[in-house]
Amino acid sequence: MAVVVNRDECTGCGTCEEVCPMEAIKVEDDFAVVNEAECTECESCVDECPTGAISLP
Repeated sequence: MAVVVNRDECTGCGTCEEVCPMEAIKVEDDFAVVNEAECTECESCVDECPTGAISLP
């Protein structure tokens, strides 16, 4: 399972995209989109998201 982005809280700032070591997150149409096949659940994006929009279920 990959991290989940809460679209109501995501501002599309790109911080998650910058910190993801697997390049599994891309900002598209002002929202972060996670490639589940590439996500290793390292939680780098969870720790760095300024709005708390990303979580690990």
